[in-house]
Amino acid sequence: MEGLGILEEIGELARRGEAFALATVVWRQSPSSSQPGSRAIITTDGELHGWIGGACAEPVVIREAQQVMADGTARLLLLGTPEQFGAAVPDGMRVIPISCQSEGALEVYIEPVLPVPHLVIVGDSPMAQTLASLAGALGWRADLIRGPDFTAASAGRRSMIVVATQGHDDEDVLERAVAARPAYLGLVGSRRRGATVLGYLADRGVPKDQLDRVRVPAGLDLGHTTHQEIAVAILAELVQLRASGALADTALADTALADTALAGAGVPAARREAIDPVCGMTVATDSSRPVRHEGADYHFCCAGCRQAFEQDPGAYLKRETRC
Repeated sequence: MEGLGILEEIGELARRGEAFALATVVWRQSPSSSQPGSRAIITTDGELHGWIGGACAEPVVIREAQQVMADGTARLLLLGTPEQFGAAVPDGMRVIPISCQSEGALEVYIEPVLPVPHLVIVGDSPMAQTLASLAGALGWRADLIRGPDFTAASAGRRSMIVVATQGHDDEDVLERAVAARPAYLGLVGSRRRGATVLGYLADRGVPKDQLDRVRVPAGLDLGHTTHQEIAVAILAELVQLRASGALADTALADTALADTALAGAGVPAARREAIDPVCGMTVATDSSRPVRHEGADYHFCCAGCRQAFEQDPGAYLKRETRC
């Protein structure tokens, strides 16, 4: 995948609201197989689409891209050996030692592309309309949906849902919202009304751990307020939770639970990585032929590292190698 294919994939990921990182080669030292301008997309599950270099560069770029997505901060990497760059490394760049038989080097810029926050507001009250307007002013994607039209498919695990049906089929709407397992789920209403709705859903068999995640009432507690101020209080709570990372933590926890369930169903686990004990590179275990030594498997970036280890494993296991 390259050129227009990369751009089309970026557009598709953005439409689906998925986070990803874009890696771009900005400099190369021959005989590296990559070229300036080469680009690749790295998804949150470690899939790489495009071309950023060979087996030496890809695992490192994937690992760094996942950290970039977690931090939300771009970084500029120099991939090679420290001897290739010496003391001429500008501030802000990070040198990542890699050991390639080609002896090439790369400078790679990795930037996170995070989805626009997605807020789903269920209801058509003046408060719901005000909340949608305020969220739009922040640049968020705000969907205002009538209660009867809302389904679990209306939101994803990174979405935020505010149920503002205010007495009109609250129970049914909230049950559908719980099934979506969003990053945030709040119910607009009094604590007494919320306890009644949650109690009804508990009697219906909705799991307690899911009901415990429902915030009632939604928003910061500002006391007696107008519907415009309620909208501000809800938006303020969402901004606060996003800034603290609480919503990201919830989405990650749900993803981990999903991965566990898939593994139990026999679906292959996500990409696993190991450190090459010879050169310190990060390598994918599913694409590396391991060497078993004293009951442990060791993985290598290339045949040269594997051969060196086989000849004298003790020489590499006695020292700690960092990538």
